[in-house]
Amino acid sequence: MNKIATTLGFDKGFSIPRQYFAPLLITGILLAAHISFGILDSFNKLLTAITVAVLTELVLHRVVTGKFRNLSSAYVSGISAGILVRSPLLWPFALCAAISIASKYVLRYKGRHIWNPTNFGVVALIIIASDSAAILSIQWGNNMWAMFVIWMIGLVSLWKINRLNIALTYILCFTLFAWVRSQFTGHVFLAELAPLTGPMYQLFTLFMLTDPKTTVKSTKGQNLTVVAIAFLEMILRLNEFIYAPFYALFIIGPIALIIEDRIREKKAGKQADLESEKSAVVS
Repeated sequence: MNKIATTLGFDKGFSIPRQYFAPLLITGILLAAHISFGILDSFNKLLTAITVAVLTELVLHRVVTGKFRNLSSAYVSGISAGILVRSPLLWPFALCAAISIASKYVLRYKGRHIWNPTNFGVVALIIIASDSAAILSIQWGNNMWAMFVIWMIGLVSLWKINRLNIALTYILCFTLFAWVRSQFTGHVFLAELAPLTGPMYQLFTLFMLTDPKTTVKSTKGQNLTVVAIAFLEMILRLNEFIYAPFYALFIIGPIALIIEDRIREKKAGKQADLESEKSAVVS
């Protein structure tokens, strides 16, 4: 199979290399959001976040591995920080981007990073600089067509990389738990459901939850993880945590990866014991 996998090919004459797919999709979200609703504070802040993310990736990867790497992941993290961070200052955008990328190299478990970089950067920024920055959480206006188009493109994209089940499970759970919340709070169900249509949730659902590097491998494990994230998010929302989805992913995501690793080790140990017993019987 060609290393450059086809991820978007509606006919044989058109294909997009897998590594460029996420950058193109998030660029589309950014353009649609800004042209339709002007969600960016300024292009300077966006460019700052992208530049810092790319430079941090270049330097750290070179220092750690001695090699250069594809920068599409850094671009996605930078553009996500540029969209999500809200601040009149420039440095929170740079800080969020730098922390996001640095977390991949500093916080590792058995040779891999276990937090989605942007999720880690956003949560870290909320904790250490809440007086100077906030995170985008408002609705995107009332033009449903732009959001519908982005959701459709995003979901087709996830289908192409075998991550559609994660997004659909989350949307289903969010809808169910929105109804549960409405019963506790007395709010109208649609008011509890409405955040799902905003730009924050598009980035969260299409990029953070489905990040191939920080999700468990099995489909069953992915679905169970997403249910746990959505449930914790509901609990946090009921306790008035504004950035509940980011906190829920920050807590549940790494735990799921560690549990999956322990299960895999346990199965490998049992298999090794069985093979050892078979060898002993034969001898």
